[in-house]
Amino acid sequence: MDFISPVFWYIITIGILVAVHEWGHFIVARACGVHVERFSIGFGRPLLSRTGRNGTEYRLALIPFGGYVKMLDEREGDVPEALRPMAFNRQTVGRRIAIVAAGPLANLILCVALLWGAFALGVQELRPLLGPAQGLAQQAGFQAGDELRAVDGRPVRTWNDALPPLALAAIDRQPVRVEVVGLDGEAHTRHLALDRLPADFEQGKLLQEIGFSPYFAAPAAIIGRVEPGSPADGILRPGDRITAIDGEPVSGFNDVAAVLKERARAGRNLAIDVARGEQTLRFLIEPKPMAVEGEIRWRLGIASPAATQTVRYPFWQALPKAVGKTADMTANSLSVIKRLLTGAASMDNLSGPVGIAQAADHQAAWGLAAFLSFLAAVSLALCIMNLLPIPVLDGGHLLYFAIEWATGKPLSETAQAVGQRIGLLLLAGLIGIAIFNDFFRIIS
Repeated sequence: MDFISPVFWYIITIGILVAVHEWGHFIVARACGVHVERFSIGFGRPLLSRTGRNGTEYRLALIPFGGYVKMLDEREGDVPEALRPMAFNRQTVGRRIAIVAAGPLANLILCVALLWGAFALGVQELRPLLGPAQGLAQQAGFQAGDELRAVDGRPVRTWNDALPPLALAAIDRQPVRVEVVGLDGEAHTRHLALDRLPADFEQGKLLQEIGFSPYFAAPAAIIGRVEPGSPADGILRPGDRITAIDGEPVSGFNDVAAVLKERARAGRNLAIDVARGEQTLRFLIEPKPMAVEGEIRWRLGIASPAATQTVRYPFWQALPKAVGKTADMTANSLSVIKRLLTGAASMDNLSGPVGIAQAADHQAAWGLAAFLSFLAAVSLALCIMNLLPIPVLDGGHLLYFAIEWATGKPLSETAQAVGQRIGLLLLAGLIGIAIFNDFFRIIS
């Protein structure tokens, strides 16, 4: 089942995104009067096939790694004279550009639509809350319980908001200003010296290299709330990190409950050791008993911070938020591509089908809204990737058409064939690196 579930969600993800991409090509081709011979989701042997009244064969094929729209084209075989006006190669440059650009545009529109739906439903996101800091983060003054609010002036609401600007600053090895709010409500500005990162730091382990320990992944008993009138009221504070109870070390709230169950007695004070900022403090507190389902449990009156929050907007506000999020994601993606081309960003950051399958399965487990957000991100990635000026991709065809528009004549068939071979080699190399990275992550 650990294998079947990711494969299932991968097929769902690729099926939806490819169908929308190819539908973009298909609908604009039809509008331009081009005859579409085949609309295929997947490659290879057909699993399902039927021919519509318009003469187009609609096919679901065996290999779920993409899809294609096959248009009538004189360069690919003989075309009856009556049908030649409906051939793709007979269309004006403007129409051919519109047909090719429609696929990536469809993925861009789908990204906005999916984010709109996700924000309207409410996406469960991880708060950018910190556990104990180490290394550069500790030197900058970050403390357990700090919540990131802005990175280099960009507002931050979740870890998904915080990671891109941190990653870009780290790749460029530039210091960055981070605004935080502690669980006690106090605001601080920290200066993170990312220029002191080693040149060969592991970009795939960004947070560990910086010294950040996200709260949800950190073994730490950080107090998020103190109940009024409880034994801890007026003594412990939000943001305090409990390190020991009655001399017994604790690393999380499960340990707190276990030690209280073992050591607490009526009328007995327990020594509570806490880390508060740079201070290490000890308090004597008498836990109080509470009956829960017929069982006596001892409590201090503290609670852990919520590791997640729901990002939700009213339906009419969700659309502009989705557009803004798409713009931010596009800018981040282009920035990473630029750094990949210059060698600043590591190729280890690329993921292939296995990485997509694992991520799809993980996001689906978080619920519909999270899965819609994931689909949106992959749809945008598909849009951007297809617009790269690599022959065999949509961007390569657009480059050919742009040259034809500028010069008044198409590239020679020889030049186009050479470009296709180069494009295939580049694309095969990228896919090979991505698949290698997927399996390397699994093995390591």
